[in-house]
Amino acid sequence: MNLLKSLVTVSGMTMISRILGFVRDAVIARTFGAGLYSDAFFVAFRLPNLLRRIFAEGAFSQAFVPILAEYRTRRGQGEARLLVDHVTALLALALFGVTLVGVLAAPLIIYATAPGFANVPEKFDVTVALLRVTFPYILFISLASLAGAILNSYGRFAIPAFTPTLLNVAFIVFALWLAPYFDPPVMALGWAVFAGGILQLGFQLPHLRRLGMLPRPRIALNDPGVWRILKLMGPAIFGVSIGQISLLINTIFASFLVTGSVSWLYYADRLMEFPTGVLGVALGTILLPSLSRSYAENSGEEYSRLLDWGLRLTLMLALPSALALAILAVPLIATLFHHGQFDAHDVRMSSQALMAYSAGLVGLILVKVLAPGFYARQNIKTPVKIGLVTLALTQLMNLAFIYPLRHAGLALAIGLGACVNAGLLYHRLRQSDVFQPQPGWLRFVGQIAAALVAMGAVLWFTMGSVDSWLADAAWQRASRLSWVVALGAASYFAVLILVGVRPRDFVRRVK
Repeated sequence: MNLLKSLVTVSGMTMISRILGFVRDAVIARTFGAGLYSDAFFVAFRLPNLLRRIFAEGAFSQAFVPILAEYRTRRGQGEARLLVDHVTALLALALFGVTLVGVLAAPLIIYATAPGFANVPEKFDVTVALLRVTFPYILFISLASLAGAILNSYGRFAIPAFTPTLLNVAFIVFALWLAPYFDPPVMALGWAVFAGGILQLGFQLPHLRRLGMLPRPRIALNDPGVWRILKLMGPAIFGVSIGQISLLINTIFASFLVTGSVSWLYYADRLMEFPTGVLGVALGTILLPSLSRSYAENSGEEYSRLLDWGLRLTLMLALPSALALAILAVPLIATLFHHGQFDAHDVRMSSQALMAYSAGLVGLILVKVLAPGFYARQNIKTPVKIGLVTLALTQLMNLAFIYPLRHAGLALAIGLGACVNAGLLYHRLRQSDVFQPQPGWLRFVGQIAAALVAMGAVLWFTMGSVDSWLADAAWQRASRLSWVVALGAASYFAVLILVGVRPRDFVRRVK
């Protein structure tokens, strides 16, 4: 299997989903702006999203995929199929219980996660109603993520990567055409989440059937593989969710700031999620099964080569993304969201958060590449310890930054915390002699630096004044941004080629 080809496939599918996500957010921004109702929805949706990452894409996947790879490598297809059946039954049962508790305890959850909303009764009541509608999403999307983890383990990366587009389609349909039928109209977004979860699960089931891995849930508490996954999953719940926990705490801080702060952070975070998903999530997705297989086969050299490959790709693509987000913050926010109720003030406030977030983009993506290096070896304790340190430092930075920088200070704390997390993960991999960098790093860093200087200069001089982006019509902003981004990307890759970087250098094949 060609990992570079797999990365392009996953990144391409993820890019389609992210682009649709921007269309979705543009529709939401145009319809609801950045005010009471949008704040209520973003808070209500954040908690189910956090739990999704804990139960499925986060701790569960990191614990499940290495064990499944071991079963396939050492025990065969039959044992792997049985493990999937047993894990599915327990996961579905646990998720149903969590969903039921979440729906019943919605008012208490909002009191805890957005206490500032209690001062505005209408905002509080709408947020509670939205949470009750969106909470079942965790059940559907976590089972969908389980299906995706199975497909990824068998090298079927395209289907799970495409699946999130269905949620975005649901959002667009409900926001554009169904919102007038709800009271208040923002409830349409809650039901879009509910429908999107069902669509994502249903879409993957036929592909599991064709693979011969469609689960037949059955409880088996004596299965040692299930207990190993649960043992790994316990500490991993916290370890892989540091970023989401930080975002949740940020929501608590932001709920005490001026109205609109939650929404400004959300729209900036959505732009950050584009490179994080297209590169970071994609790399982590394709690396984890291969790293797990290398560990199961006791191939330390292959493990180091795979991780080195992922780190080089990360720096080559994440550094220019971070620089571009910082320089083009206003053009990006204005082009995507400056419509209808989303005014010039919202653009400036969201762009401040985006510039702050961009300082930590490389760290956010590196964490998604380095953490699988530990989970593939079934080492959960080390990332958890590092996560505890990171979370504590992030909250100290929140307290230090929130007064001078307001909502942008919260974004900066998240980004810098991610950089600390990535640095500590890398240090421990090197310290334990698990990872050995391949030759040529000094030259590679120099090549990247030269290309970044060229790209930064091109973006700065072609962007023009900030005020012009706020005054232009929507089609003019879109046209200008396309040219600026194209010129910046062309200059970056042209310089890389001139200094000797070639696509063939990143071709990587595994079994």
